[in-house]
Amino acid sequence: MSATGGPSAAAYAAQAEPEFRRRRELGAASARSLLLTVLGEFVLPGGRPVWTATFLEALGLLGVEEKAVRQALARSASEGWLAGTRHGRRTSWELTPSGRGLLTDGTERIYGFGRPMTRWDGQWLMVLASVPESDRRMRHLLRTRLAWNGLGNLSPGVWITPHPEREHEVREVLREIGVAATATLFVGRLGDLSEARRVARQAWDLDAIEPAYEDFLDAVHALRPVGDAETFAAHTRLVQEWRRFPFLDPGLPVDLLPEGWSGARAFELFHRRHEAWRPAADRQWKAMAGREPG
Repeated sequence: MSATGGPSAAAYAAQAEPEFRRRRELGAASARSLLLTVLGEFVLPGGRPVWTATFLEALGLLGVEEKAVRQALARSASEGWLAGTRHGRRTSWELTPSGRGLLTDGTERIYGFGRPMTRWDGQWLMVLASVPESDRRMRHLLRTRLAWNGLGNLSPGVWITPHPEREHEVREVLREIGVAATATLFVGRLGDLSEARRVARQAWDLDAIEPAYEDFLDAVHALRPVGDAETFAAHTRLVQEWRRFPFLDPGLPVDLLPEGWSGARAFELFHRRHEAWRPAADRQWKAMAGREPG
């Protein structure tokens, strides 16, 4: 939820439960997180209400039990992302305006994320913003929202990004959280390239991010779906895993990355598999969504 009460794109990404723990397969995700991926990939483009039975079938292909699916639907409705309509004993669900906004912003970010930044003029955006130690909720909100916008925490209260063009977005985040009046933003250089690389490593744990990309590559290469149902599941898990990276990876310029950065290969593989699997995944979704529940 944003500080103003509505869900934010960062909340969508946060449901992917970003972490650096090594993974050997695509599958460790909550029902809520997988539901949001299905909503963004299939419900948002379709623009139509969806029966509970469709969600049960779709998430069942991903190994989610019925009780967990129903709980995820109820929780998403309680947070204002979905609205349910009763039809006798059946329920159909549709995205609320805030839910559509959440998913639209989130999907735009994850599909635009990961392309190597090959040209950089050496300019940084630096943000001085802090929250009292006693306000843990606000501190968490500030950290997650700034991380979603690609900022790294250089030191307590000091945030940086090599994307100064995001200044407007960052100011909006600070305004929503309620710290804009006490925050200071400025754009400038941080010494020579060697110093810039040192600062990047101080603000972001690149040694932890790269193994996450390597695990993603290994896991996606291992997927060999056969038929529309398996492809739907593989496609959904592909997007589910990729959603983590806008939180983990700040999208640094090539000049600041380790040699042979695996994120570039992960970006190429994600888009290649997404394009290849999307037609079969769409067919499976339309077949499930087109069935009248009994």
